[in-house]
Amino acid sequence: MSTTSLPAPDHSPRLRAALLAADFTADGLLDLLGAPAYAALARSETVPALRATRGDTPLETLVRLFLLQRPVPGERAAVALPLDEALADGWVVRDGEEIRATVDVRPYGGPEGEDWFIVSDLGCSVGGAGGASGHDEGVVLGVGGASMTLAGITVRTPVAKALDLGTGSGLQALHAAQHATRVTATDLNPRALAFTRLTLALSDAPAAELREGSLFEPLGDETYDLIVSNPPFVISPGARLTYRDGGMGGDDLCRTLVRQAGDRLEEGGFAQFLANWQHVEGEEWQQRLRSWVPSGCDAWIVQREVQDVTQYAELWLRDSGDHRADPEAYAARYEAWLDEFEARRTKAVGFGWIALRKSGAERPSIVVEEWPHPVEQPLGESVRAHFERQDYLRTHDDAALLAGHFVLAPEVVQEQVGLPGAEDPEHVVLRQNRGMRRATKVDTVGAGFAGVCDGTLSAGRIMDAIAQLMGEDPVLLRDRTPQSIRLLVEEGFLEPVPEPAPEPWPR
Repeated sequence: MSTTSLPAPDHSPRLRAALLAADFTADGLLDLLGAPAYAALARSETVPALRATRGDTPLETLVRLFLLQRPVPGERAAVALPLDEALADGWVVRDGEEIRATVDVRPYGGPEGEDWFIVSDLGCSVGGAGGASGHDEGVVLGVGGASMTLAGITVRTPVAKALDLGTGSGLQALHAAQHATRVTATDLNPRALAFTRLTLALSDAPAAELREGSLFEPLGDETYDLIVSNPPFVISPGARLTYRDGGMGGDDLCRTLVRQAGDRLEEGGFAQFLANWQHVEGEEWQQRLRSWVPSGCDAWIVQREVQDVTQYAELWLRDSGDHRADPEAYAARYEAWLDEFEARRTKAVGFGWIALRKSGAERPSIVVEEWPHPVEQPLGESVRAHFERQDYLRTHDDAALLAGHFVLAPEVVQEQVGLPGAEDPEHVVLRQNRGMRRATKVDTVGAGFAGVCDGTLSAGRIMDAIAQLMGEDPVLLRDRTPQSIRLLVEEGFLEPVPEPAPEPWPR
């Protein structure tokens, strides 16, 4: 399907009103299908959803039409849709006595309960009738796990200008439109720009400025307060599929994207990406990623998953449907992937998040860590707070830390670990029940310190009191404490109390 045959947004307000009137929303789908069928649909298993939509209500008609890609009788479509306008604009076509959808339309719940709709190619929305397997290289996917992850980790402070680089079906642009005065969306694939226009129009969101081109190429010298990208990060031999294959060797596309982002950020601005990176023989993966960070930027890089090269190749060969091809052709493709990894001395591939903040600091904070454990989305506020804590730690030496006041972060609990009946615990664990859900082991002093941090006393005064209770030398305890405080602040267990502004001189 060419971009000229995609639907037009001319009558999208009327179509949106009809979808909402039928309760064709994320909540409406769950109520209609029930949790098991809804979950099965997310796995591209349609039988339970088909069984749940055998009636003739407008909602059942719309689910069959736009999510399950089944033809529906014309008279039923006329009840559920403004059919003449939907036909004229190209959302549906007539096939004899039946009506067929031309695109996937998936209800999506916004962060404040908004009813949005993500428009993509037929069979390519998660929760649609099928995966992307077998589609041509220009296919545009709907919302999936990766795009929802990026939406969840993005910092959502009000900004003047936001950029969604490699917009796809427009999910990131849709989110950005809620807190950015101006949104620009780019993509190498003109079909993706057309789908983004449809997603924004059908979701009743402000239109974005759409530009065709690769990476930052179509943007001149413009800078932004927020840059987000779920790029085609798959490390593959060649560039068969536009939506996933970057077309550069190895992880060069992700590296180029990250390195060029620094010059495109306004002071204090954020750039956030999903990425794959190589684990190369004889090289520390952490150092590889540190080398990507542009000058003048702080960075927080989190590796969420690692796959060996065979697992990685099999994952993406299944994604493209090659596992269903002729066995010899599949084996040849598999060999090509392994040849590529061998030539680049790649033993595994990492996946994770990269967040940059333009700080201009002489000593930038670059944190690279592995965190495969469960987290609680959305994490945008956690990302913003991480960089704020780095600013604090960078400007406070040990003496300033001891003079500072702290409070225990909300949702932090203390766990004591030891044998049943033992008088004292073997160790104490502080655990976050929100955000990154970190846990850290602390000694008796650390546990006592964290437990009384309510912002009233300075850290030094608290340590003096603990030293007196434990019969320790307060000077020695003060000497060894700042590093522990620094770690608890860096990982978000303790929050610095803002220092009061100096009182003005009397006139």
